[in-house]
Amino acid sequence: MLDLKFIKEHKDEVKQNITNRFMTADVDAVLDLNERRIGLQQKADDARQQRNENAARMKGPLTPDERTPLIEEGKRLKDEIAALESELEEIKASLSQAHMRIPNMAHPDAPVGKEEKDNLEIERYGDIPQFSFTPKDHVELGQSLDLIDFDTGAKVSGTKFYYLKNQAVILEFALTRYALDLLGKHGFTPMITPDIAREEVVEGIGFNPRGEESNIYTLEGTGTCLVGTAEITLGGYHAQEILDPQKLPIKYAGVSHCFRREAGASGQYSKGLYRVHQFSKIEMFVYCLPEDSDNIHQELKGIEVEMFTGLGIPFRVVDTCTGDLGAPAYRKYDLEAWMPGRGENGGWGEITSTSNCTDYQARRLGVRYKTREGKTEFVHMLNGTAIAISRAVIALMENYQQADGSIAIPGALVPYCGFSLIGPKTN
Repeated sequence: MLDLKFIKEHKDEVKQNITNRFMTADVDAVLDLNERRIGLQQKADDARQQRNENAARMKGPLTPDERTPLIEEGKRLKDEIAALESELEEIKASLSQAHMRIPNMAHPDAPVGKEEKDNLEIERYGDIPQFSFTPKDHVELGQSLDLIDFDTGAKVSGTKFYYLKNQAVILEFALTRYALDLLGKHGFTPMITPDIAREEVVEGIGFNPRGEESNIYTLEGTGTCLVGTAEITLGGYHAQEILDPQKLPIKYAGVSHCFRREAGASGQYSKGLYRVHQFSKIEMFVYCLPEDSDNIHQELKGIEVEMFTGLGIPFRVVDTCTGDLGAPAYRKYDLEAWMPGRGENGGWGEITSTSNCTDYQARRLGVRYKTREGKTEFVHMLNGTAIAISRAVIALMENYQQADGSIAIPGALVPYCGFSLIGPKTN
């Protein structure tokens, strides 16, 4: 969340940022509630001081006539303090709810816009394949090569679930190991994270665990949720801790399942594996000093570029517009791979993203460090997708398909797969 002092001193800029992000948040209500909180806190503190002074006077030698009004005053102050504390808790709850709706400030260079079409392409890598045949989409390829079973997934678990089969299973683990090996070279500590997180951690990262707009599965009656990304569990790893600045940056590579409701997601661009309720992902997460976060964000983008350049997949990098940033991100880059089976003539589809969330998440989760002067400050937190397996599989299958219906394996993955081609099964 944004610092309340910052909101007060930069009220107009904060309001404009909310407008640029096409979000709804009431800055004036937050400032008003905070003033009421301060006033009530002062009244409660004054009443406690009066209670203590009254109690001190009662310790002295007193006549019954002197003691009686002090007892009555003590009861009055007790009731007043209880009422003030009750009102204060209500104000704090309202303030917290309103405060958390205010998004992070956006980077001044982030393009202002509402939707994906407003994102700005800044880099492009690889050549779009030119086929001498009509390319298939990954759903057709998966069915013809017996790699993906959507029908049984729907029968057993519901729509947007699936089974990976045969060489596709090996391909998933090959992509995972490929990503972890590359991240290891960049100093990331590999972790397998829990698939469940407490609601307060989910909220702290900036996800909404409840309501119609939520993309999160809640586990009713438990106060926990299935995670939509390892960003949640890696971001919560150091919650309420003071980190040693000498050990920053801390870099984690989290392997997890991801569960998403994908409420309202439909249409041809959600076909097959592109939007599903469960998939595997390797996530990068970094805790760092504030002065380092811009450079580290560029580093995370560079790692994603290295990851998919190594796989020989054509892709572009876009600077994400303000309306598509999400509340926690200060700046976000997306990698979009060329997917020949997307639409009639192929198209770009998001495969990774990386975000600098500055201290927005750290404030909500209480992750701090000590400066050289001994002052406690909030760290900056960044995240980035190394590989979202399901979308990487789409890009690989569709870009590496052959005229005979087989799929070639990129050279970088052959040592991990143990095969260089996925062809039709032979009896």
